[in-house]
Amino acid sequence: MYSTSAKAKRRTVRVRHRVLAFGMLATLALGTGGGSARDGESADGNAGITLTSAERAGTGQLPYLDPSLPVGERVDDLMKRMSLDDKLGQMTQPERRYIKPAEITEHRIGSVLSSGGSAPKPNTAENWADMYDELQKAALAGPLRVPLMYGVDAVHGHNNVVGATIFPHNIGLGATRDPGLVREIGAATAAEMTATGVDWNFAPCVCVVRNDRWGRTYESFGEVPGLPSAMTTMIDGLQGAKLGAGPTSVLATAKHYLGDGGTQGGDDRGDARIPEARLREIHLPPFRAAVRRGVGSVMVSYSSWNGVKLHEHRYLITEVLKGELGFTGFVVSDYNGVDQIDGEPGFTRAEVAKAINAGIDMVMVPEEWKKFIRYLGEEVRAGNVPMSRIDDANRRILTKKFELGLFEDPMADRSYLKSVGGADHRVLARRAVAKSQVLLKNSKNVLPLGAAADKIFVAGRGADDIGRQSGGWTVTWQGEPGDITPGTTILEGVREVAGPSVKVDYGRDGKGIDDSYDAAIAVVGEDPYAEYHGDRTGGLGLDDVDLRTIERLQAADVPVIVVLVSGRPLDVAQRLSGWDALVASWLPGTEGAGVADVLFGKVAPTGRLPVTWMSDAGQQPINRGDGEKPLFPFGYGLTYN
Repeated sequence: MYSTSAKAKRRTVRVRHRVLAFGMLATLALGTGGGSARDGESADGNAGITLTSAERAGTGQLPYLDPSLPVGERVDDLMKRMSLDDKLGQMTQPERRYIKPAEITEHRIGSVLSSGGSAPKPNTAENWADMYDELQKAALAGPLRVPLMYGVDAVHGHNNVVGATIFPHNIGLGATRDPGLVREIGAATAAEMTATGVDWNFAPCVCVVRNDRWGRTYESFGEVPGLPSAMTTMIDGLQGAKLGAGPTSVLATAKHYLGDGGTQGGDDRGDARIPEARLREIHLPPFRAAVRRGVGSVMVSYSSWNGVKLHEHRYLITEVLKGELGFTGFVVSDYNGVDQIDGEPGFTRAEVAKAINAGIDMVMVPEEWKKFIRYLGEEVRAGNVPMSRIDDANRRILTKKFELGLFEDPMADRSYLKSVGGADHRVLARRAVAKSQVLLKNSKNVLPLGAAADKIFVAGRGADDIGRQSGGWTVTWQGEPGDITPGTTILEGVREVAGPSVKVDYGRDGKGIDDSYDAAIAVVGEDPYAEYHGDRTGGLGLDDVDLRTIERLQAADVPVIVVLVSGRPLDVAQRLSGWDALVASWLPGTEGAGVADVLFGKVAPTGRLPVTWMSDAGQQPINRGDGEKPLFPFGYGLTYN
């Protein structure tokens, strides 16, 4: 790794050379008025700015390519040179699988994304950098050489990349009550993203979860607004002290705006039927905190508020977010979110107009992006979407591109490739895992496992499975069990921390245990899932396989320690009396040794519940202040004597 001063010096030299190249190439590209258009006229016939003789001759630098000028002036100059087609392209975000590099150039595309699991083959950090650079070169080949932004859901580390450090999901970070730690995780994630070129993160999720049936429960830091608000330090880590101020600054996104954690029944794309006062009291504060931290973008929720889809909600987007909260970044739709406004498959011209007029600046339209460009252009020409709205969207988007330094330094910084899954980041993740553990029960101080425990049995489907302990949004969208990325399983962590003097045996289903063991650890919980696939409308208990495993351990008449690997509280009250200890491990990610650190007392448990733990599933929704009697209240957590 390079020192900070060396990085800064290297980046300064690189920027200086690229500014010169940019100025020369862009002057050549623009010296003929952008190709086929006549002087002073854009390609689609809309008036543009006339180039100076110096610019034509290649001896003058275009103002928008001059990094010494204020960002506002650069944006003004660039927008004067843009045609309507240029502007429509900037507002369009296709998925990488559905667009070719030549189409990026032709349509002046402003952004591309990878949805969950959409990765180059083989999935390595180097191949991500190659892919990014190829697409960026295509954007720079356009007449105005406007760089693109590349977006991913790096929601717990750069989790789409095999080999990246996978941190605990947000619910576990909420249990740490440590905003400084969350800031460090944001910075580590940004460094790993920088290595691959990816410059826009669809994170953090600052939703307030109010019903644990919701499939995104683990994406929330907690059930009270103060907890996600405090954890907006993730934005500081991702963007840096100021967007673009450092070589690893990436654009952060506060999502999902607004009220997605408060829908009826925990329905991921459902309806938050609550009064405005309640919406403002519970769900708005984290977004206010994110705006105060200078978050660059905000993503709109699939959900509705009192029957109106957020993707068409002008009051909440334009008047509240942009007006009242003073948000100066840009608003992006969710994946195909505009399509869902009318409840019918596919999007229409009317849906496009509603979304843009509501205040959405960039539309995530993975496959049908050409149709989107055509529809939006038709709506502008018909007068249904004012040109002022198009200009406002472009000004917001381009401002962030200039602030990120993309015009000067658009390519992947491969000097950071060693940081991807690097030792320092894994140490940070292990520390985060240990701080996220919540000790809920500890009969007769069975934990920590001390010197007297020289023979331990470990069981459960989650004990030796990186995929299960990482959950959804890990390499693929839904995640999957198995050895999907390098890391340390909880079993491997137990063996490491216990040391060679302790015999650690493993039986996935609990078979093989007898009363000769000093203790048994059952690592059980949920299968990986993401979003609406994880909505649970029925029971919230452990499945039969996990219950049978625990019962086998209990039958051996040894102390049983249950470690729950899950994205939410599970219904365990009826079983709890038979367990000697219970630890909520949430979804710890790749560094399972952090769980073992707590089990063996290398680190004392300090985690506290970020959500209320139900007495039974029928209590959902249950939250602090409801007057209901939970199994464990919000903020509960034991430690060692």
